[in-house]
Amino acid sequence: MTPTLLIPRPAATLILARDGDQGPEIFMMQRTLKANFVAGAYVFPGGAVDPADHDPWWSESADLDDSAASRILGLESGGLAYWVAAVRECFEESGLLLAGDVAGRTPGAAELAALRARSAAGELDFNTLCRERRLFPALSSLRYFSHWITPPGLPRRFDTRFFLAAAPAEQIAAADQVETIAHDWLRPEDALARQQRGEMEMVFATIQTLRALSGFGSVEAMLAHAHAQEAVPALMPRVSTGSKGRRMLLPGDRAYAEVGKLDPFGEGQTWSEIVPGKPVRLSERVLRLTAPNPGYMTGPGTNSYLVGDATALAVIDPGPDDAAHIEALLRESGAALRLILTTHTHLDHSPAARRLKEATGAEVLGMPAPPHARQDQAFAPDRVPAHGERIAIGGATLRVVHTPGHASNHLCYLLEEERMLFTGDHIMQGSTVVINPPDGNMQAYFASLQSLLEEDLEWLAPGHGFLIDQPHRAVRRLLAHRQSREDKVLRVLREAGAAAMQALLPRVYDDVPAERLAMAERSLLAHLEKLAAEGRASLDNGAWRASGG
Repeated sequence: MTPTLLIPRPAATLILARDGDQGPEIFMMQRTLKANFVAGAYVFPGGAVDPADHDPWWSESADLDDSAASRILGLESGGLAYWVAAVRECFEESGLLLAGDVAGRTPGAAELAALRARSAAGELDFNTLCRERRLFPALSSLRYFSHWITPPGLPRRFDTRFFLAAAPAEQIAAADQVETIAHDWLRPEDALARQQRGEMEMVFATIQTLRALSGFGSVEAMLAHAHAQEAVPALMPRVSTGSKGRRMLLPGDRAYAEVGKLDPFGEGQTWSEIVPGKPVRLSERVLRLTAPNPGYMTGPGTNSYLVGDATALAVIDPGPDDAAHIEALLRESGAALRLILTTHTHLDHSPAARRLKEATGAEVLGMPAPPHARQDQAFAPDRVPAHGERIAIGGATLRVVHTPGHASNHLCYLLEEERMLFTGDHIMQGSTVVINPPDGNMQAYFASLQSLLEEDLEWLAPGHGFLIDQPHRAVRRLLAHRQSREDKVLRVLREAGAAAMQALLPRVYDDVPAERLAMAERSLLAHLEKLAAEGRASLDNGAWRASGG
């Protein structure tokens, strides 16, 4: 039976902060042990957005209108309801009210308690309370802080906007003894310590929020930080499995996109670690096996991909000449291996082709190794595929894309049925591709990346790392990163007047650890050669200088 993917319900949370003797303190409440959702957990006041929170009266009465509120949240309309819900839920759950009359006065403690009791009894809703008492929510005092979406797989899901505000002075908080049973004011650091000791149960979003609030010296500094945020991304954790058990992933974690593809319903069984020799089924047509060669240049290891079906398979990048990896490829492909495709002939990508061909008789396709170091000179393809050629194999169609730059003989293969591009080392996950002259060429690399923006792509399957989503965004980021480095090279050149490459290196790569400068030197040479080819730099007697304007 296929699981149901619940649509998250709009919700709002209010983080209240006050200055304490040892730093800012955050108001937290413990949910009732009988709650249907995160029972017993310590949370910030909050809850679902109600229909009444959308009443147009709030725009008329509050110091923030729907247009401004929606713009801050990135919505076309309806944003103000989140602010209203945050203030309302805080009052209902804690008795703390961020509202006042025209003079800014808030009802006294006794009256607030009485109003809250009437609200809890269903005699007085928040909208009516504010209208009758002429109370105006201080919505502009709230700062939009974060945006969390409950991951798939849970019985209830919320799309929650988190707001931060200074706690109202001289008001007394109390749990409502219905949804919440206890409360406390805690420094974020102390709350996290108690959570680590098992004294306070918290959900992932609460823990991450407390971490983000740690280290500030005052409430004013917290609010200033929240106000200065240029953008607040939506964060939806994904549940995965790792060597240490359950693991929560966030956007930016390397396995995040792949786990979302393989486990859309949040069942949590998909691995978020790449384990050499462990087969990973990426789709009905694609299986990944990673070689046991992890390292600085290879990340978790070199990926080999089996593409096709039980009747006929191609392996893309057979990998290093490693007996265990070759055995795993033969085990997973059975008697169906027909084609061996290489993206290029660096020593971690193509050497296993010879043994696989001996074992299966499969045809080897790829470009011969150029006569440079670190190339598999023994690689002998049966045929060199042409750029744009379509290769049919086991119900799959692979289109050849020549992508020189990292290597002159580099090919990518596009699985047209799934818009998945097998990128070899043209695009890697988690590290910058090394462009190492004389075979590596930065000008060609820029052009090859740019050409991918013309392709209809949904996924990148790199030679090292997990699947990468939003391919065009990934390509643009790579181009921007390379362009930023090139701009720095040109700027340092102009400042230096004329300098040897060894003098330029520590200035251009002042953000790179010393142990990586030897490899950075190769990329610097590639940038300089690109600038020279474009007439923007020149080399004279061992000294490089900027040319032109």
